[in-house]
Amino acid sequence: MGRIGIVTEETADLPQEIIERNQIEIVPVILNWPELEGLLGHNTFQKMRELEKRGGISFGKTAQPSPQDFLERYRSSFKLFDKVLCVTLTSKLSGSYDSALLAKSIIEPEYQEEIHIVDSLNASCGQALVVLKAIDLIESGKEVEGIAQELQEFVPHVHLFAMLEDPKWLEASGRISHTVANLMRGMMKLGIRPVLTFKNGALVPAGLKIRAKDIADALFKQLQSDTQHLGKSGNQIRVAITHGDNPGGAERLKGLIEKGLVNSEVIFVNIINNVVGAPCGPNALALAWCEMQ
Repeated sequence: MGRIGIVTEETADLPQEIIERNQIEIVPVILNWPELEGLLGHNTFQKMRELEKRGGISFGKTAQPSPQDFLERYRSSFKLFDKVLCVTLTSKLSGSYDSALLAKSIIEPEYQEEIHIVDSLNASCGQALVVLKAIDLIESGKEVEGIAQELQEFVPHVHLFAMLEDPKWLEASGRISHTVANLMRGMMKLGIRPVLTFKNGALVPAGLKIRAKDIADALFKQLQSDTQHLGKSGNQIRVAITHGDNPGGAERLKGLIEKGLVNSEVIFVNIINNVVGAPCGPNALALAWCEMQ
């Protein structure tokens, strides 16, 4: 039996090798979108492009993980570990955190006190950085109670920035109005690229409007601006990148960071999960960063 196991959702977008190496239990997320069934494509983003070619802009329905989903992953983790640390998608966008808590309350009594749940207040690569911090703390030999406390203190220091190729999918999902979508399109035509970020767990405009030739360049400039005050600290900056079936843009962003940002490490590049990625749309790019101390 190991010491501490990790449970998180598919929304963290962790690469498979990290999941397998750390024996992380993954709670699945569901996107029900009948219009995509039978369309050509290896992933949801490719099928969304095909749907658009055919003149359709519908949107699927997402379903948060149920308490049963978490309960099953807790039990699986307890087969290998003595204690469980669960990191959830931001509670401001999903009821996953509540499902995780409910699952803890109905699991066998002997396990209830051994489960510790942390709201990442983030998603995708931001949620992943919270999980990676948990792995670091577990490997350092700390007890689960202290790890959970440190993670809660760490969460506000994880910064995610995302940019969309077009806000039409976000509009179709109902998350922004037609007026706001048109405002964003107008800015893009002027070469100004709006930035989305998480603030207290909610996805909001970052308030910065960056002029750049493409999304990768714009995100790199955002990261540069956000980290310039850290230049003299000497601390490592950990970065994770996710994308909406845009591997070329993601690799370009990775290259810009590695060449232009001192003391930085891009820990992984991965595709965005369906539930978070569908409203962002094909070709979206996101990065999350944190300072390592």
